[in-house]
Amino acid sequence: MDISVVIVAWNAKRYVEMCLESLEKAPPQRSMEVLVVDNASDDGTAEMIESKYPWVKLIKSTENLGFSRGNNLAIRQCRGRYIALVNPDVIVFPGCLDALADFLDNHPRVGDVGPRVFNPDMTQQSTCRRFPTLWNNFCSATALATTFTRSRIFAGEHMWYFAHDRTMSVDVIVGCFSMIRREAFDDVGLLDEELFMYGDDVDWCRRARGAGWEVMFYPGAQAIHHLGKTTAPYPVRFAVAQQQSVLHYWKKHHSFLAVLGIRSIMLFHHLLRYMAALLTGALRSQRAAKGRVRKQVSGACLQQLLFGRVPHGS
Repeated sequence: MDISVVIVAWNAKRYVEMCLESLEKAPPQRSMEVLVVDNASDDGTAEMIESKYPWVKLIKSTENLGFSRGNNLAIRQCRGRYIALVNPDVIVFPGCLDALADFLDNHPRVGDVGPRVFNPDMTQQSTCRRFPTLWNNFCSATALATTFTRSRIFAGEHMWYFAHDRTMSVDVIVGCFSMIRREAFDDVGLLDEELFMYGDDVDWCRRARGAGWEVMFYPGAQAIHHLGKTTAPYPVRFAVAQQQSVLHYWKKHHSFLAVLGIRSIMLFHHLLRYMAALLTGALRSQRAAKGRVRKQVSGACLQQLLFGRVPHGS
């Protein structure tokens, strides 16, 4: 088997269907298997797959394992030389998987390669990152990164200044879609299961680079990603999960003082957002509605930072 495609889904029926349809309509010329882990969805995802896509290997979990555990469950059952980790809200373009596999064939020291990813309106999506530092997180927290999007100095982790128009060695390929060599998994290990969701891509790429593997961006393969659509109904839950993952990553890879620094930056960021949301809360407008969501998100993140607990219902 050349390519194993792994998709982990939770209550994303419509997007899973679009993703599988893209694979069915334009399959790679190479041999391919597709494994979907359904994380105890209650929206009929598993039933839809069984009915419409019997060629998919469906792994039905009785609980929500999260992203890392769900992927690892499938990876252990994969037969492919190359394993493509694909988010359920991705549409794979014709030839994409073959192009990524060809790239890995031609570059034996590349452990992880990611395609060029677009938003549904075909604008560029940023999928290349630098490793987190206190400085680039400070730039993101203070909006310097979004104010000076073309500046390498003030950029956050995302490489907004990079046009994504050429092959490049990068620190991190964002985990919405990447193809990883099986030997790299054997050498580096699987995804960190302490990360329920988010941060697994940064952690794995850091470990891979530490083990001598290259991480590459390759624009010759392309896809669409419906960024944030599957998590949008649960903003507080996933914001807290992301913050927990960031803290886990920093504790794992950095010193106590660095962890204290990132916690301070997070605290500053969410205090600013919370106060801004309070100021707009009295307005009767769409902006005020968004402000109320930001208030809930930042309030929950502040509780987690200050008191070490996840707010009820998150």
